[in-house]
Amino acid sequence: MIAGLLHTVPALAPTFDALVAGAVPGASREHVVDAWMLETAIAEGVTPAVRERVAGHLRHLADSGADAVLVTCSSIGEAAEEAAAALRIPVIRVDAAMAVESVRLAAHANSSGVFRPDTPSEGGKTQELSAGGIAVLATNTATLGPTTRLIEREAAARGVAVDVTATVVEGAAAARAAGDQATHDRLIADEVRRLAGSGTASVLVLAQASMAPAAESAGVDLPVLTSPAGGVAGLREALTPSDPGTPDASANRPAPPGSGGTSAAASPADGTPANGARA
Repeated sequence: MIAGLLHTVPALAPTFDALVAGAVPGASREHVVDAWMLETAIAEGVTPAVRERVAGHLRHLADSGADAVLVTCSSIGEAAEEAAAALRIPVIRVDAAMAVESVRLAAHANSSGVFRPDTPSEGGKTQELSAGGIAVLATNTATLGPTTRLIEREAAARGVAVDVTATVVEGAAAARAAGDQATHDRLIADEVRRLAGSGTASVLVLAQASMAPAAESAGVDLPVLTSPAGGVAGLREALTPSDPGTPDASANRPAPPGSGGTSAAASPADGTPANGARA
């Protein structure tokens, strides 16, 4: 059993390697790391060249024997979904489970109580439940769009009317780039506390996997969702079919569009897939 992982942040490869090793002990891990994709997405958006690179890496992992692939970068999530349509293995977005959970929690936050998607209105149409707000935070604008759209898509599919706001945590990306992780985490935690105290949201979503450590220090009463654990759980589900009698995990999957390894070196600029290192 081989778990494929596609990264754009080299420092996150060991983190996810350890998480997958713990969640799926019998699986070897094959990593591909390509920082160029995120750098380009931040500077120019998810360009056709980025989409082509994502598709190439996913094909490479599939051809290398991966049984499922986790894409650990939210910024390229939509490109990964597009490329996955041509593959015969599951491709999991790291923010997918987080999007599902954010909508579920926001629906519960509504004064009407628990969301029931099959409750008809008087006119015979499915009710649309007005939910609490969801605030999405990121340290770069490239991530805000893909994760926000994923949440909005999930809410629409489940009939939940939710206000999704997006905020860039100013200065956090520069701090991380300078090697100042403490300032990066502090700025995120400060923004989490500000939004939690503003009364504008019932759920806070940290869009990037690299933001997860900051959630622990925020100390707020509202749910603060991060992506690594949910992404790895989705990968585990794809790799290990449920036993009979196990609760169906499909409720934790997002609505489809339209409804210990050492990481590999980054790919060269010509788009040739990197040779993933296997653990």
